Amino acid sequence: MNELSLKKINQFRDDRNWRQFHNEKDLAISISLEASELLELFQWKSSEEVVDHKRERIEEELADVLIYSCMLADNLNMDLDDIIAKKLEKNNQKYPVNKSFGSNSKYDEL
Repeated sequence: MNELSLKKINQFRDDRNWRQFHNEKDLAISISLEASELLELFQWKSSEEVVDHKRERIEEELADVLIYSCMLADNLNMDLDDIIAKKLEKNNQKYPVNKSFGSNSKYDEL
């Protein structure tokens, strides 16, 4: 997430005096709730049906998940690029290309 986007998110929050409600616990809960709303779009439908007919709603729910995630990382003074890079490196160790290519097996089943 670039610095400008985070500034816009925080400005939106601060303009409404909502910082007081955005503690780490409540942000984590909000991430889960918004992710559930994203999942609900796909319930009982094919992926294609939802992607073809509910794209705007997908964008809105995904944006909510990302916004709350950015706010949580900001609260915890975590750099998103850094934590993503660290996680990708861990995943690279757990899922080496030569063992995981084309496989949906979990790392402990490779």
